[in-house]
Amino acid sequence: MHLFDAARRFCGGNAIVGGGIPLAAGLALADRMQHREAVTACFFGDGAAAEGVFAESLNLAALWQVPVLFLCENNQYAMGTALRYSHANTDLSAKMAGFGVPCEPVDGMDVLAVEAATRRAVARIRDGAGPYFLEYRTYRFRAHSAFDSELYRSKQEVEEWKRRDPISGLVERLEQTGALSESDLAAMEADIQSEVDAAVAFAEVGNWEPVEDLTRFVYTEGPE
Repeated sequence: MHLFDAARRFCGGNAIVGGGIPLAAGLALADRMQHREAVTACFFGDGAAAEGVFAESLNLAALWQVPVLFLCENNQYAMGTALRYSHANTDLSAKMAGFGVPCEPVDGMDVLAVEAATRRAVARIRDGAGPYFLEYRTYRFRAHSAFDSELYRSKQEVEEWKRRDPISGLVERLEQTGALSESDLAAMEADIQSEVDAAVAFAEVGNWEPVEDLTRFVYTEGPE
């Protein structure tokens, strides 16, 4: 959640729900003021779209016409609260009219639809049209965490959504067009498993962080 790597243009996660939204607007404003050709991509969920800072950031992004792409992964439940219990208007894209932000709802279970919509949005922003909002309408198959008993939804609902699994759907479409064979898929899955196994092995033999680093990057370091 708190990873950060400026060299890879990854500006980090945020422990505050919706906390990354105003940061993204600020980063995009900085790019515009310094005449950098960049688009800031800000990912968040439907839960964050219910926070006050969401409205404030959308308003300023539109007012200042900053190059930021807001990407809302609407999986219907935030952590465990159904969309209808946290949003008076459950059509999140419709809310954009009030901010003057162009938007598009997208089938988040369709990989190719997501890719096409994202390309269109980025191209529009690069042309100087200001911010854009994409609502990926998707679903979370698994529990939010290990402590989530999932009492807020039925198993039948989950199984119905699983029939539209975006990965298996893409594989099927690629196989139908001849772009992917069974051997290709098996090789890809083997490579992925090998990479995951290597990452787990590396983590398990790693050293614990020294206690002296407990406050590193937490407080401002004083003069030497």
